[in-house]
Amino acid sequence: MTFTWPPDEEPTPQSITVAGWLRVALRGVTLAALVTLGVVSMALIRLIERPVFDVHRPCTPWITQLVCRGAFAILGMRHETQGERMAQPGAVVANHASWLDIFALNARKRIYFVSKSEVAGWPGIGLLAKITGTVFIARDPKQAKVQQAVFEERLLAGHKLLFFPEGTSTDGLRVLPFKSTLFQAFFTPGLQHALYIQPVTVIYTAPQGEDARFYGWWGNMDFGSHLVRTLAVRRHGAVKVIYHQPVKVDSFANRKALTAHVEEVVRSGMPLLRQKIV
Repeated sequence: MTFTWPPDEEPTPQSITVAGWLRVALRGVTLAALVTLGVVSMALIRLIERPVFDVHRPCTPWITQLVCRGAFAILGMRHETQGERMAQPGAVVANHASWLDIFALNARKRIYFVSKSEVAGWPGIGLLAKITGTVFIARDPKQAKVQQAVFEERLLAGHKLLFFPEGTSTDGLRVLPFKSTLFQAFFTPGLQHALYIQPVTVIYTAPQGEDARFYGWWGNMDFGSHLVRTLAVRRHGAVKVIYHQPVKVDSFANRKALTAHVEEVVRSGMPLLRQKIV
């Protein structure tokens, strides 16, 4: 199993002008201040929230939402949504194109990401992931039962987990085949009759004049360089998040049937030309 999608070629980055570097400095400092304020606030509130509510988080997810919405305001990037957020207990699944997905999906819905265990050790991002309640999973099949138990605990606590069944990020122009492994947790006796899955499609529109894959972050791309390029662009494009109709887990015979359905729904939300790219 691989967690890195290999592209045929990466877009050629355009050189950054003096004005672009000024935008990097201004937006970067403002964004860093916003994220830092959010992290400190969440850490302090968790000192009370954790002993009183345990795995439940009645307060801190609101801070995550505010920070994510603020991030798009700082970038000057449009964040559009379509459809209704799921009210039922369960999980959300989406296609994965960029680190910006974290902001796009958190900006409107209170969710908890499921991420590979390596992310926990990444500088900066790892800390943010831990504080926001991310569930980390290992690639080791021997850990499957332990990870399933963690899933069950979080789901029973009312958390809406979000994961990317593609298992990797892409250029944003396609939806890769979904892997069914993580769906098995939802078929646990006692859970499958109560849980729903909401498919979500995330669509990026590049800034005018930029490569259509501008927001995509995949393969061996360096995060720092991608972040700088994102901060430097003069006028941003947009991201659109489409919430599809939730489906009940026990409406499907097994995890593969459920996986195939949600993949089809997520793909159907992409623009017509992108639906044909795999």
